[in-house]
Amino acid sequence: MYQLDLFSPHQPKRGGNAQISRKASHAVSSPSLEILNDRPLQPDVVEQPDAVDLPEILQRLADVSARPRYTFMVLNLIARVSDASGRAGPYVREGKGLVGIRDWLSDALIPVAQRDPRRLKIVRKVRAEVAHNVDNPTDPDCTETIVAQAVRDRLRHSGRTNVSRAVSDLVRAGLLRRHYQGYRIDHENRGAQREAVYTIMPEVRRALGQHA
Repeated sequence: MYQLDLFSPHQPKRGGNAQISRKASHAVSSPSLEILNDRPLQPDVVEQPDAVDLPEILQRLADVSARPRYTFMVLNLIARVSDASGRAGPYVREGKGLVGIRDWLSDALIPVAQRDPRRLKIVRKVRAEVAHNVDNPTDPDCTETIVAQAVRDRLRHSGRTNVSRAVSDLVRAGLLRRHYQGYRIDHENRGAQREAVYTIMPEVRRALGQHA
């Protein structure tokens, strides 16, 4: 290819310049180049989310949660009561009634805490309170019924807190989304007087063996 040397004292003849100009013009107007220039740009490749499998879920929970096993159990229970879109809550049908999903999760996880020292401490405390306040402490059946209900109520209250913490870990791990339904949406406590709704991500549902 000829290149004009601007610093050379010997310039090419005018005819040579015209020939070079004609060649350059022909190159620019080449049909092959026009087709190349008119070709639409290829769209950017959209990155698909990484496939999630069970080991990946466990690894994420180990990274964000202080209680990964408990948190994984919460995730599995939510998946059990979720609908076809992966949504669970705000209520779960239990018998003929409806129970808030956090209460349902708390009740379902009570057996996990059977030997928890904190639970045993609650049982001892409730039993002492019932023995002091019950009208007929000599009736063992009545006493045990009252103790069992009082323990259940207190465990449900603390269980709701544990469930909320576990769900927060699941949200941080990118495994589900959470929002609330009900009253007092401007309350300083975002969950006050409202029930939670959880939506499991489609890839997580597939990893748990559900159709998504």
